[in-house]
Amino acid sequence: MRRFTIALSLVAGLAAPAVHAAQCITSQGGFNGYKSGLARDAQANGVGQRGLQALQSAQLSGITWRFESNPSSQSGTLQRDPATFLAKRSGSSADAFIQRTRSKMAANPNTFASIERRFGVPGSLLATIWGLETSWGGYLGETPIVGGAVTLASYCRRHPRFESHAIAALSLVDRGIITANTRGGPSGELGHMQFLAGNWLRYGVDGNGDGRADPYNATDALASAANMLARNGWRAGAPFGEGTANFRVLSAWNDSGNYQRAIAYAAERAQ
Repeated sequence: MRRFTIALSLVAGLAAPAVHAAQCITSQGGFNGYKSGLARDAQANGVGQRGLQALQSAQLSGITWRFESNPSSQSGTLQRDPATFLAKRSGSSADAFIQRTRSKMAANPNTFASIERRFGVPGSLLATIWGLETSWGGYLGETPIVGGAVTLASYCRRHPRFESHAIAALSLVDRGIITANTRGGPSGELGHMQFLAGNWLRYGVDGNGDGRADPYNATDALASAANMLARNGWRAGAPFGEGTANFRVLSAWNDSGNYQRAIAYAAERAQ
């Protein structure tokens, strides 16, 4: 999804530079100048040659810029009925979405059970988020991750809040987790659960035991989402309906009230 409002965490392993060299822009013509400043910030944060080359080749993402240029398209209307929200987001009825969520859980019972034992986050919640983010891996996005992340960070209304995520995307290139051409969401979201790059660096874990945390492996992505919620205060075995402590933790994943209510609604019914 377009998680433009996800809570920002400082990227683990990257030291924030004292002065930001990159100056935000308000017109597309300034994009190359922004990239030059960002390159200096990235170097100060330890980004290596592969990441810097990815930045050099990054193109401004038109879809990201257009979306950011139209703030009214992002706010949405307050939708207290989560079933209506689910239907709109999933393209099917809420009941059909919930049934598909149950089917995904039934097809992978050991995976979800193992993640819940490890992190305390129920499989129905993770499967619901997975469905809303990428239709259970069916659509991972078509925007170059580096270009989307850098475009978002360049935009004055989003800068400097998202610059650390752009630098993190370059670090992911350095580490071989993505390439300069890997595609995802329009804000630089990646993998099955559409993590922002900085959040993947902070919360990404190896879920399938192969020694590598890969956002494009469904098990790793699901385990990483559970890790993110757990580290933001999720209480194992506690309810997660609206008004509970666990419900409030969902804001760490997405701070849209509509989205949070939809997650809780579907996950409670998919159990």
